[in-house]
Amino acid sequence: MAQTVLITGTGRPYALGFNMVRRYLEHGDTVFASIRRPSEALEALREEYPEQLHILTMDIAVTESVNAAAAEAEKLTDHLDLIINNATTASADTMKELPDFDLDLIAPAVNVGAVGPIRVLKAFLPLLKKSAIGGLVVNISSEAGSIGKCYRTFYLDYGTEKAALNMLTMTVHNYFKNEPNLNIICIHPGWIRTNPGNTEAPLDPYEHAETLRNLFETKRHDKEGPVFVTYEGAPYPW
Repeated sequence: MAQTVLITGTGRPYALGFNMVRRYLEHGDTVFASIRRPSEALEALREEYPEQLHILTMDIAVTESVNAAAAEAEKLTDHLDLIINNATTASADTMKELPDFDLDLIAPAVNVGAVGPIRVLKAFLPLLKKSAIGGLVVNISSEAGSIGKCYRTFYLDYGTEKAALNMLTMTVHNYFKNEPNLNIICIHPGWIRTNPGNTEAPLDPYEHAETLRNLFETKRHDKEGPVFVTYEGAPYPW
């Protein structure tokens, strides 16, 4: 059965979000792909899939922008089956340790990387509730957000936003317990080659997008299983 999917952070052709869009389109699904700034690659993809791909301009750091995008989507569809919150951020100081890190950069990162996905969920929730197959929310987190596994002395912004995203995911999971048609997870997607210069990462974004697509379907109705999982579906420490 074809799905209607919303994916955020989709503008870069070599990154995960764009390749998730490609995979869902190839499987015949309708995709709402959100971007903050114009993407030539995404526009080219829309020419290939003019009936399936809708591009939403949305800044997940700004409530008014997210609400406007949701209102635009409501004109084009009566439901969503899946939300993949992929958009994230990291500051210019992300690789710096405490003495050199500008701590004022943490709060903006949390606003984008943690509050942003929940902002999206809140705005698009009325559409998600109308899914006939059960609405699923997937928040793309990271092992960097695991407090139990933390070993770094940097990522003060990125690690904090992902840890906060995990907490918000679990809180919404608790809220969804009495909603049999809704589920939410967060995932450590693995080390993906999302930068053209990153040749060390083992996972190809296009190939890995299909692995994730298949995993998500196993979690749609799994309300009793782990909420923070690896790309293989195994539980990951909070």
